[in-house]
Amino acid sequence: MTREKVDRALTRRGYTTRRLRLRAAAVIVAIAAGVSGVLLHNLTNAFGPDTVCGGAATADRLHAALGPGRISEEKSEGWSPGAYDRASTCVAKVSSGLFGASERTASFALAVNPDDIAPPTAPEARLFAGGAAGAVLPSRAWALLPEGCPRGMRAEVGLGGDTADGDHGQGLAELAVAYADTAARTKGCGAGKLPAPAGLSAAAAPQPVDFGKVCGLPGLAPTRGPGTGGGGYRQQATTALAPVWSCELGYATAGSPLVSFAITTDPRVTGLDPKDARTAAYGRAQWIGASGHNVVADCRGRPTYFHLDWRGGIGVGDRGVFTDGNELWRRFLDAGGKAVGCEPIVP
Repeated sequence: MTREKVDRALTRRGYTTRRLRLRAAAVIVAIAAGVSGVLLHNLTNAFGPDTVCGGAATADRLHAALGPGRISEEKSEGWSPGAYDRASTCVAKVSSGLFGASERTASFALAVNPDDIAPPTAPEARLFAGGAAGAVLPSRAWALLPEGCPRGMRAEVGLGGDTADGDHGQGLAELAVAYADTAARTKGCGAGKLPAPAGLSAAAAPQPVDFGKVCGLPGLAPTRGPGTGGGGYRQQATTALAPVWSCELGYATAGSPLVSFAITTDPRVTGLDPKDARTAAYGRAQWIGASGHNVVADCRGRPTYFHLDWRGGIGVGDRGVFTDGNELWRRFLDAGGKAVGCEPIVP
């Protein structure tokens, strides 16, 4: 707009003197500054916190995982990044949009798996490929605390809000590892900084069961129940082995899995102590824990845990997918042990 047009517009509105025009100019500048301030506040993290949740995450890591925006937090009273409390969490929020209408969240909490080795993951998980040990699922990620910290404890980051679009996997993984580091420092355990995850394994898709190589393990071919031929079953297994490999087998039409397998190659995953192994199970493996689903065996000088939940009374003909639980255990220990580099476990 030219100066002449501005003069005419001000004259039409009664701003005919220099004093009135200066006052109008001051009002316009103030409005512009106010609008700029609102935009700065709603669209950026200017003057916002550099870290959230007691140092569990930096603003840069939150932005990398959740996108740009204004950062805030909501935490339970007394929350600490090194404390385990099921009722206590901290939620970091990233708001964006002109009026802050879009909100993405990341919740931080420690989780404990004290007396079982059922995996803190699922077959669709993408495991960390190198670096720290952990996994990413569609709406959460976890990372194991360093060696020297309480067994069975992991740092978990949950995803929420407007995060349906985009791949947040690597950013979530890095958030979980950074949180595990912060938790370890707060607890005064572990030594050294956890390495960032180098990448993620591929997510597994359900596929037809190969009963000659169940869950992709060569040699895992137990005796089947009657009527288990055809394409009525599906399996899904993680595409990497460490720190937790897991597989579920069930009906192709969905429903609860009929058989669940897991192998834990990192003792930090569980709070079970191999010294507490109870009695001989199969070959060199010993029962451990109270559930009856877990055994432990020494593999290359390191305890390795095997989990098998076999719902023997469920399935075709009321005899289950597989007919003999002892045979299933033996074949699983043999095939699974070879897959993770164990010496022979069963004779």
